[in-house]
Amino acid sequence: MPKDCYRILAVNPGSTSTKAAVYENDSPVAEDIARHGRQELDESGSILGQLPMRKRVVMDMLEMAGIDPSTLDAVVGRGGLVDPIDSGVYIVGERMVGDLGRSAAAVHASALGGIIAYEIARELDIPAYVVDPIVVDEMDPYAKLTGIPGIERRSVFHALNQKAIARRCAHHLGEPYENCRLIVAHLGGGITVGAHRYGRVIDVNDALSEGPFTPERTGAVPVLPLIDLCFTGAYTREELVDLVTKKGGVTAYLGTNDLRKVEKLIKEGDDYAALVLESMAYQVSKEIGAMSAVLEGRVDAIVLTGGLAYSTRFTGAIKQRVGLIAPVKVFPGEDEMLALAAGALRVLRGEESALEY
Repeated sequence: MPKDCYRILAVNPGSTSTKAAVYENDSPVAEDIARHGRQELDESGSILGQLPMRKRVVMDMLEMAGIDPSTLDAVVGRGGLVDPIDSGVYIVGERMVGDLGRSAAAVHASALGGIIAYEIARELDIPAYVVDPIVVDEMDPYAKLTGIPGIERRSVFHALNQKAIARRCAHHLGEPYENCRLIVAHLGGGITVGAHRYGRVIDVNDALSEGPFTPERTGAVPVLPLIDLCFTGAYTREELVDLVTKKGGVTAYLGTNDLRKVEKLIKEGDDYAALVLESMAYQVSKEIGAMSAVLEGRVDAIVLTGGLAYSTRFTGAIKQRVGLIAPVKVFPGEDEMLALAAGALRVLRGEESALEY
C-alpha cells in the first residue's frame, strides 16, 4: 500500500554549486545551496576528488534542518555522463556508479549526483534514483554526423532542467509540451541550447565541447589552432580537458566564473568585461538562431533559464538579437530539484516504473 507522504532527499551537483533539498511529496521542507569557488574545487584535485566535500555539504544540510536521515524514503540525484539512455527515472546500482566513475564520465560534477545518492541510500537501505540524466538522447540522425566517421555529436545537455522548464513554458502557452516547438537555452556554468519538437529534444549542443563559451567552458573553438595547441607540449591531456571544461570562457578572460562580479566590473567602467559578457550573449544568440533552422523557422517560444537568466543585462542582450524569431520567455533559475523529487515520487507511488540501467 503506498504511503500518504514520502520524504525524498534530492541532490544536484553543478559545476560551481551543490544543491540539496528534502521534499515531503512535492513540497520542499528543507533546502540549501553551497557555492564553490575555483580554489575550493581545484584543491579537490578532480571531479571525483570533490565527492567527500560535496557529500559533506548534503549531510550538513540535513543536520542543520534537523532531519534524521533514517526518515528518508529515497535519495535522488542528478544523472551524469553514463551511456546514452531514454528519458525516465533510473535505479542507481553498482553498474551505473561504476560508469559514473569512468574518466570520460567524471569530467562534470553531475557524475557525483548519482554517486552521492547511491552512497547515502546504501547506508540507509533505501532506493537511489536519477531522473532524466544529461545523456538523454532524442537527437535526429541528421544532427549526429560530424564529417569524421567514428566521431558523432553527442546528446549531453541539461536534460532535467530543459524538460522541466519546457513543460512550464508550454503550460503558460496553454498547450501540452508534446504540441509545442520550443528553443530552450539553459544558461549556467554550462550552456546548452536545445530544439524541442513535440516533446523531444531533436538537437542540442554538447554541454562540454560545443556551443557558446560559458562562465568556465570554452564551448566550440577553431579546430586547427586547438590541434596545434595539443602538440606544443605545453599541456598534458588532463590540463587541456580542464582548460576546455573548467578554466575557459569567462574564467579565462576575467579570472572569475561569477557573473555578478563581471557585472560589478562593468558598472565600474571595465569595457573589456562588457565585451566578454556581450560576446557570450552573442554566441548564445547564434546558437538559438541555429536551432531555429532546425525547427524550420516554426518556433512557438524561445525560453531562457538557468542561473545566468537572473541577469537582465545578459538576457536583454540575447533578446535584442533573437526577439524577432519568436516570443522570448525568461524563467530564471531551475526546476531541477522539484523535477528530481517528482520523478522519485512517481516511482514511490507506483505511478511510474523505475528503469534499469
